[in-house]
Amino acid sequence: MLTAAKKEFIEFMMSADVLRFGDFTTKSGRKTPYFVNTGNYKTGLQNSRLGEFYAALVKETVGDQFDAMFGPAYKGIPLATSVSGALARNYGIDKPFFFNRKEAKDHGEGGNIVGYKPQDGDRVIIIEDVITAGTAIRETMPVLQACADVKVTDMFISVNRCEVGQNPGKTAVMEVGEEFGIKVHALVTVQDIREYLADKEEYAHLLPLMDAYMKQYCVF
Repeated sequence: MLTAAKKEFIEFMMSADVLRFGDFTTKSGRKTPYFVNTGNYKTGLQNSRLGEFYAALVKETVGDQFDAMFGPAYKGIPLATSVSGALARNYGIDKPFFFNRKEAKDHGEGGNIVGYKPQDGDRVIIIEDVITAGTAIRETMPVLQACADVKVTDMFISVNRCEVGQNPGKTAVMEVGEEFGIKVHALVTVQDIREYLADKEEYAHLLPLMDAYMKQYCVF
């Protein structure tokens, strides 16, 4: 169901040129008529507002029942930063955050983790942009498991594309849940985006493309 909050977030992404429509190829090699690029958030106001959208979802789903927040390099870094700030500012939930370097540093503090140093037993939530085929999360988990004996409980993303993962009949989100025991929460889904487009006459030409893509790649 397309709630007012979901509609607001979709329009926010479009206004920032983050949600785009056209001819794109995802990281997993799939041709898609829409693309979500959180790297297009460019201003302080956009980053602050984005953090508030995520923070509201974190508050609604897990509240303060976690110990730290992780933002995978690279796009997860500004996301985790803005979400942690919004949680503290809007809800009084002040939690540490950390992120990784793609290349380990051999001087200064060393290592590939920046910010909070996870401890054994920590409950960690992940802040990401999207899940398509689950490739990024499978790269992220070894990074976290190498830090400490942490428990990754939840993951928060902008858009659930509802795409089939590595196994027929299962989305990447379903696979992440089964493989790692992680509950994935999305601000919006591909169905929400399609429903939004269907309400706007100027986007009528996109509906056949969306429908064909969803029929080929999505699982509901």
